[in-house]
Amino acid sequence: MLIIGAGPVGLYAAYYAGFRGFSVALMDALPEPGGQITAMYPEKDIFDVAGFPAILGRELVNGLVEQAGQFKPTYLLDEQAVELTTSDAGPVTVVGSLGSQVTAKALLLTNGIGSFKPRPIPVGEEWVGRGVVYFVPRLDEHAGKDVVIIGGGDSAFDWAWSLLSISKSVTLVHRRDQFRAHASMVDKVREAGVRLITSSELSAVRGSDNVTEVDITSKTDKSVETLPAQTVVAALGFIANIGPMADWGLELEKRKLVVDTTMLSSLPRVYGAGDIATYPGKVPLISVGFGEAATAVNNAAPLIDPTHGVFPGHSSGESSD
Repeated sequence: MLIIGAGPVGLYAAYYAGFRGFSVALMDALPEPGGQITAMYPEKDIFDVAGFPAILGRELVNGLVEQAGQFKPTYLLDEQAVELTTSDAGPVTVVGSLGSQVTAKALLLTNGIGSFKPRPIPVGEEWVGRGVVYFVPRLDEHAGKDVVIIGGGDSAFDWAWSLLSISKSVTLVHRRDQFRAHASMVDKVREAGVRLITSSELSAVRGSDNVTEVDITSKTDKSVETLPAQTVVAALGFIANIGPMADWGLELEKRKLVVDTTMLSSLPRVYGAGDIATYPGKVPLISVGFGEAATAVNNAAPLIDPTHGVFPGHSSGESSD
C-alpha cells in the first residue's frame, strides 16, 4: 500500500496496514513525518486523541512514528506526488517530484489540506523573523517575553494557553467579538488571565533590531492602544493548495476528496482518510481520521491480498472462526 501524507492519520494508516501484513510506503512533501503538527505546532497540547487527556503534538507524532516503525515502512519524504495512473483491474502508480515511481495495489490519500502557507499578517510583514512569527515550533524561544497573538481560532487560543505559563504577558487580539475556537478553550484561556481584546486590529509594528511594541486600533471608536511586544504571533489561518492531485480525475468537493462509507474515492483502488476526505456528516478531527484510516485499510485489504477479508479480527486477542 502507498500512503500519500505522513501526518498523524497517514502514520496510523501505515501502522494499521503493517498490522494487516502489508508492505507500506509513505510519501510526503514535507521533510519529516508529522504533517501540520510537526511543521506548525509540535509544542501545542492536543485534546481530542482517545486515551490522552492532553498530549503534546511532538509526543503524539513520536508515538505514531514508533508505532508504525514496528512494520518498517519506507519513507519518501520531501517529495510531492505529481502523477497518478490507475486502472480497474491493475495497481496504481504514483510518480513523485524527485523521480520516485511507486506501484501499489492500493493508494490511501491522507494528505490533509495539501500544501499550506499562512495568511499574511496585515501589517508588519517586514518584521517576520525579528519578532513576528507564524508558527511556534518551540515555546521556550518566547519565555519571558510580552506576546501578542493576532487571531481568534483554535491555533490562537492553543498558543495563548501554551505560552501563558512561560511568557511575561500574553494578549490575544481579534477583529470580531466572536471567536472561532472551541468555547471550552476560550473560557479556559480567559479564566487563566489572558487579556482578550476584541473588535480590534493590529495597526502598527515597531522596534529597532527586533519588535518592541505594537499598536492595536479599535474598530468601534478608532482609539489606539500601544502594547509592549517582543513576539507577535500571526495566527490568521492558512491558504491550502492540494496541488497536482486536483488534476488526477478524482471527484472533489471544495478541494476535498469525496469518498464513500468504505473511504473509497471515485477512482479504483484510491482511498482517502483524514482532513482531505469528505462525506455527509464529516467531522474533521484527528480522532475521526484514525478511524477512517483503519476503515480504508481494512476495505482495501481484499484488493491487496485476496486471501484477506475486510474484518481484521481483534488485535487484543485471537480471533475465532
